[in-house]
Order: sequence, then structure tokens, then C-alpha cells
Amino acid sequence: MTDIVDDLKWRGLFAQSTDEDALRKALANGPVTFYCGFDPTAASLHVGHLVQVLTVRRLQQAGHRPLALVGGATGQIGDPRPTAERTLNDPATIAEWVTRLRGQIEPFLDFEGPNAATMVNNLDWTAGLSAIEFLRDIGKHFRVNKMLTKESVARRLESEQGISYTEFSYQLLQGMDFLELYRRYGCVLQQGGSDQWGNLTAGIDLIHRLEPEATVHALATPLMTKADGTKFGKSESGAVWLDASMTTPYAFYQFWLNVDDRDISRYLRILSFRSRAELEELEAVTAERPQARAAQRALAEELTTLVHGAGQCAAVIAASKALFGQGDLAELDEATLSAALSELPHATVTELPPVVDLLARTGLVASKSAARRTVKEGGAYVNNVKVASEDAVPEPGQLLHGRWLVLRRGKRNLAAVEVAAG
Repeated sequence: MTDIVDDLKWRGLFAQSTDEDALRKALANGPVTFYCGFDPTAASLHVGHLVQVLTVRRLQQAGHRPLALVGGATGQIGDPRPTAERTLNDPATIAEWVTRLRGQIEPFLDFEGPNAATMVNNLDWTAGLSAIEFLRDIGKHFRVNKMLTKESVARRLESEQGISYTEFSYQLLQGMDFLELYRRYGCVLQQGGSDQWGNLTAGIDLIHRLEPEATVHALATPLMTKADGTKFGKSESGAVWLDASMTTPYAFYQFWLNVDDRDISRYLRILSFRSRAELEELEAVTAERPQARAAQRALAEELTTLVHGAGQCAAVIAASKALFGQGDLAELDEATLSAALSELPHATVTELPPVVDLLARTGLVASKSAARRTVKEGGAYVNNVKVASEDAVPEPGQLLHGRWLVLRRGKRNLAAVEVAAG
């Protein structure tokens, strides 16, 4: 067993625990069976969930046994948000999302060996439970005055909308999850984000009431934040999802490549599996030459490989290089090129006008006169080929996959043109 607590602390992954000394001792004497829960409130996990998924992976690599819970029951209720009531999804949709989330989590874990992971679903122990049984066996052991102190509940109570009994009862369901996993699997540790602290401790309190001899723990990781004050996991186009059909591998890679210099060292420690020495070296390189973005590239490559596979990572790196003239655009497959171009300023035409028109239409320049000036100065490119004449018109044979042109002004300013059927 490795000293996982020290590693989590160095990485910034240890926000609080119920009893650090007792937890440290339990982990050192392990293996410890622990769990982390994920609710199917969407068709995919997003990058904010990576903190928990990868922390589960770290604990397993340290010799402990993970239970990854995808909440087919709690997903039908929804943990109270601080601002508004959740929209409830129908059971069939939630069942489908449970399957999708399981498929996203499973590749990160090892399901063989002495500390093999297990996927669990809390619908297994709630589906057959009557309302009377739930209130008598579980609700009896919760105190409303304590439940009211949970931050999200307190904030909702102060709002005009208030909070429904449905969402208020979520804490009972998560507390029951810990109890059931303790009884079924000997689970003694629950891991989650610091915003879940009230739910984590609710399970501990319930176990102490019904299993007085049990010693159980909670471990909370900090919430990820961004230096500019915006929400982590959001891009200009919205949430960054793990599902490739919702956020393309190219967009996923670019999200990490564009991480603020002020955030990258912290994100590397939290999300990367590189050694401490490697991370400290990347931090030093970033401090000396931030313009090289070595740390961002390292994190983008590592996480894209983890989430989408080495092949997809190689494809998006090739696309990223080719867009800036460091590779052959014609060699990119259609799906990767389409994903890359979807992130750029874009114009759609039914026939090919002069290049100066396209430069202006895509917004790479302010006007046609500015476009002519750019061409004259040698700063305009079509598919990485310098435009020689102000009157140049692209040929249909230049279209990539019969559809696209990549325009570039100077070294860094890109735009895409798509030729649609007229």
C-alpha cells in the first residue's frame, strides 16, 4: 500500500475528511473498499466529473477496492441545486443514461485482480422498497433540523421557489446508499466533491445509528475553479462532455490546450498521472517559457488519450498541426477535419468566390480592401498554400473532402469555408 493521503494532499485533492488520522491509518492498513457516486442527470459525464473518476482510479492504483455507483434511483430525484428545481427525466431515459455513464467510467478502472472494481446501481436496493418501509427504516434516523443546514437546501429555502420534498429527500437516499454498500460490500469510505459534504456525512450518521460498531469515513475533494472566475468545465460552446458525439475529441483537446497559465499547474496535479518530478519539471518549463504551452499540451494529450484513446489523440494533434501549416490537411480524415473546422469562424457558400471575398466573409479581415492588402503582403493562405494574386479564386479541386477550405491570415488566424450544394 502506498501513502495515498500524502499524494492526494500534494495534488490538491484533499479538501476535508471526517477524521484524517483515522482515514490515513485505514488506508495504510488497507485495502479499503470505497465508493463514489455519479447521477445520470445527462447523457454523458462532463470534464468536471473527471476529478472524481480519476481520484477513484488513483485510490484503486494505491491498492484499494472501488465501487463506482451510477444512480438509477438518485438520478430520478436529483441532488438539490442551489438555484432552481431540477427537471425530472422519465425512468426509461435515466436507464439509458445509466448504461452510457457506466460505459464512460469502466475504462478508467480495473475489473480484475484482488482489488477489482465493481459497478453498482442504487436502483437495485430502492426499486422494491415501499414508501412506508423507507420512512420507517431510513427516514426515522434523519433529523430535519440538521438537513436544513445543508448549503444548497438553505439557499433554496431562502428563494421564492423554495424546495420540493422530492429534492429535500435526496440526502436520505444517498445516506442509504452508503449503508447498503457497507452491508453488501464492506464499504467503509465514501469519496465525493466538497459540495457533497452534507450528503457524505449523512451516510456516516445513518451507519452509526444502525451499525454502531462500524468505523466509516468520508473524503471530499475540492471543487475545480478557474482563475478568471468562470465555471470550470465550460467552454464558449457550453459544457465539455466526455461523449465524443457531444464534444468532439478535437474540441476536448483544445479545451485543455487553452487552459489559462494561472490554472495549468493546479490542473496538472489534480488530473495528471505523471510523477511528481515530471509535474514539477513541467511547472518550471511553464514558468520560464509560458508561450510554449508545454504543460497545456502535456495535459491535453494525456487526458484526450485517457478519454478517447491514443488513436483519436494522435488524429487531433495531427489536425491541430495541419491547420497551422505543420502538416498535410489532405491527410486528415473527414470526421476529424470536420470537428476541427467546427471550432473556427465559419462561412457557407454555394459557389466559390474570390479569396478576398472569403477572407472578408469569414471575418478574418474587416473588409475586401483589407483582404487585398493581406494578400499583397503575403499573409493569406488557402489550405496552407500562400495566395499569390489578389484576384485568385479557389478551384473545386482544392476542396478538402469535396467540401471545405481552410483560410489562414498570418500564422495564427484561421477560418473555415464550407461549400454546400446549391
